[in-house]
Amino acid sequence: MLGYYHSVKLFCLNASRPLAERVALALGQALDAHEEREFEDGEHKARPLVSVLDEDVYILQSLYSDPDQSVNDKLCRMLFFIGAVKDAGAQRVTAVIPYLGYARKDRRTKSRDPVTSRYVAQLFESVGTDRAIVLDVHNRAAFDNAFRCPTLHLEARSLFVGYMRKLVRDEPISVVSPDVGGVKRARLLRDSLQQALSREVNLGFMEKQRSAGIVSGETLVGDVRDSTVIIVDDLISTGGTLIRAVESCSRAGAASIYAAATHGLFIEPAGEVIDHAALTRLVITDSVPPFRLDPPLVQRKLDILETAPLFAEAIHPLHRA
Repeated sequence: MLGYYHSVKLFCLNASRPLAERVALALGQALDAHEEREFEDGEHKARPLVSVLDEDVYILQSLYSDPDQSVNDKLCRMLFFIGAVKDAGAQRVTAVIPYLGYARKDRRTKSRDPVTSRYVAQLFESVGTDRAIVLDVHNRAAFDNAFRCPTLHLEARSLFVGYMRKLVRDEPISVVSPDVGGVKRARLLRDSLQQALSREVNLGFMEKQRSAGIVSGETLVGDVRDSTVIIVDDLISTGGTLIRAVESCSRAGAASIYAAATHGLFIEPAGEVIDHAALTRLVITDSVPPFRLDPPLVQRKLDILETAPLFAEAIHPLHRA
């Protein structure tokens, strides 16, 4: 019912404040006040400093490790804050999670493996989360199956299309997935880019196997000769998957090679991968800041797209519903 909730209440935990401030600005409001306290033994607490009684509350936290807090720290703090807000009488609480940690562990690959993405979903639901908004999870079907509360899955594809259409001209274009599992993602980007450019865009993919953390397979399926190649993935961790695709496309005669990934974790030796001579440029979103990379490398090789408009556009109609 329109107007059922008084207003949007938007909170964030301090670790994600810069991104949350941009989302608040896109919504045309300020972040609501909260308190976070640290105790001597490592425990902590957080509470809202404004009334949330019968309100529609959105709580933003991106779940990645940084030098100050691990992904476990951030997850725990977000869960406790959601619980505190629900206890304070919030009518509805939506968890806004630009990067959802543990989303990659979404199936059993070995006997007695955990399905951690499902456990994380259950933790959110256990503290009263009414809805979750995420950006480009590793496996959309697994994400949908993990959560029982309503979810909204946002995609950075439109941001990448807007970026790419400005840099390509009349040369052939090929969108390449660095593995078979990402072909659907690559196809969707190819289709959107094709529509935006009103001309044909080719599709390719890499053959890849992963066992015990070791990646193998270098076969490229698809013709990229003399093309501007766009390698697309949901995230970059160490860059091992990306470098295989970059080198294979380079050997196959690509004219230039770009990469697009929603989440840039950049675990060592990702910096060396990004600085590879065959990679023209890498575009990511601001879901995870590139704090692990040297600033000169970031300036030389990275473009960072803002996601705040995506989240604001998602929150506004949800609040009005």
